[in-house]
Amino acid sequence: MAGTTPGTPGTPRVLRAMNDRAALDLLLEHGPLSRTRIGKLTGLSKPTASQLLARLEAAGLVMVTGTSEGRPGPSAQLYAVNARAAHVAGLDVTAERIVAAVADVTGETVGEYELRTPGRRAEGVVRQVADALDGAVKDAGLTRADIHRVVIGTPGAFDPGTGRLRYASHLPGWHSPTLLEELAAFLPMPVEYENDVNLVAVAEQRLGAARGHEDFVLLWNEEGLGAALVINGRLHRGWTGGAGEVGFLPVPGTPLVRKVVKVNSGGFQELAGAQAVPRMATALGIDTPHQPYAEVAAGLLARAVEAYESDEALTELLRQYAQRLATGLASVTAVLDPELIVLSGELVSSGGDLLRSLIQSELAELAASRPRLVLGEISRHPVLRGALERALADTRDEVFDTSR
Repeated sequence: MAGTTPGTPGTPRVLRAMNDRAALDLLLEHGPLSRTRIGKLTGLSKPTASQLLARLEAAGLVMVTGTSEGRPGPSAQLYAVNARAAHVAGLDVTAERIVAAVADVTGETVGEYELRTPGRRAEGVVRQVADALDGAVKDAGLTRADIHRVVIGTPGAFDPGTGRLRYASHLPGWHSPTLLEELAAFLPMPVEYENDVNLVAVAEQRLGAARGHEDFVLLWNEEGLGAALVINGRLHRGWTGGAGEVGFLPVPGTPLVRKVVKVNSGGFQELAGAQAVPRMATALGIDTPHQPYAEVAAGLLARAVEAYESDEALTELLRQYAQRLATGLASVTAVLDPELIVLSGELVSSGGDLLRSLIQSELAELAASRPRLVLGEISRHPVLRGALERALADTRDEVFDTSR
């Protein structure tokens, strides 16, 4: 009787589960739908669609949200995914703060919390992660037990061999070899970890500028300079998780940076990171403070856009900065030949479409292939949004599986 086991492809249970998942995905994509509309979109007959909805309603996965109006004939009941069927959490960790959010299974953010963490110490990391998570959970009106999964985004990456955080020496308290075990023991739900820039790419691929693209590079430029590499629809992390750490990339136009892990910088970071912009401005005779780097750099680039072609020094600043970014992107393009490059982060958004077009023109001169450059579309907490999307994908696979 091997052909009748629950997981065997083609059995009625598996086919029902596939139809259930297709209907749930349609409801997530389109919002409330009638039984007739679900039947048309899935190709199911009316009786089969009715049985499907009854089954999902009994399982607590869908609910009636109202009736259709404005059409001839009797009103039809509208069904939607039950938002409370599952909840997930995401955390965005930087050196200064931890931002946490909770989303229901439809993807709507229902709670947020920000925990400032100045002077974080190693022994306090687990407690601070828990406090940030609990703050978001409380804001959502839930308890910690209601959270199915947590995804934490950090700079750098956890080495799969040692469990240590690499490429992020500026993140205090996160380098203990036992930290992941301590967090797993303290938190009752599955906890996953991902590089922050990779999570921005997840958000852009699911909801933003990279929708529909299987191969793209995302360049992130804020306090640090990094990239995410998506190949055949999947993130490429590399052997130690360091794929995309382009801030360490040696590039023309800056001296070689030695002992890059110790100084937490490299050629591309020195050439086109946030700290480079005020230095460039000073060299062009623009009076400016130098720190905090990211804030000052974003302000200078915004000024340069406003004064483009009316102020010689600010115009030259924007042109030089575009050339510097294109220099590093030319090396990335030569190796990966991406279809699309998504430009994201505070510095790029401050330069806007003008900076993007200048980089595109420079890259056309420096690279043999011609990837299309676009601005990122996820402007509010993109790391956090990516963490939620990552957690939602895995949680939906579990919660929406009706074959068991």
